Amino acid sequence: MADLPERTASDHNEEIMHATYRALCEHGYADLTIKRIAAEYGKSTAAIHYHYDTKEDLLAAYLDYLLDRFVATIKDIETTDPEARLELLLDKLLVKPNEYPDLVVSMLEMGAQAPYKQSFRERFQQHDEYVRYTLKAVINHGIDEGVFGDVDATHAARTLMTIIDGARTRAVVLDDTEAFPTARRMADEYISTIRAVEESTDS
Repeated sequence: MADLPERTASDHNEEIMHATYRALCEHGYADLTIKRIAAEYGKSTAAIHYHYDTKEDLLAAYLDYLLDRFVATIKDIETTDPEARLELLLDKLLVKPNEYPDLVVSMLEMGAQAPYKQSFRERFQQHDEYVRYTLKAVINHGIDEGVFGDVDATHAARTLMTIIDGARTRAVVLDDTEAFPTARRMADEYISTIRAVEESTDS
């Protein structure tokens, strides 16, 4: 079982987040308990409850933690070239998840609870909005730089998100090992149509 990438357990909360990840991957959302998280943490359930009153509180914090880590990886992308930046974003969204299949499963399980748990729904919405905003900003930058054609950046970002979400679902529900590579190719094909629009206007 894979661990979270770039593990750095520098404080108690960091250790609890890693323990939550391992317990989710091992048991899934349905069978997840504070006791099982505590076992991964190596301490008593009281040590968990000292920081979080309920399992839902802990998992809401876990979603915040994952979002913060994702935002940090986006900020670490150094290139400002819009096409290169878009490619690197898609790598993180459609290549990296394939390296951590247990994490994809646990996130989809938690996402299925979003209609019933407002704290989960709010965080998944926040994550989705952030990713769509980032994709849209990169596409708009590409339009301004003449890299992409005069396309609807909002629609383009939603299209890419639909490809991403479809891959995640197929990978988990159907155990489709080709879901992420196929989606990555689909994303490249879609980006090609954006470039083609720009090229056709120049002719």
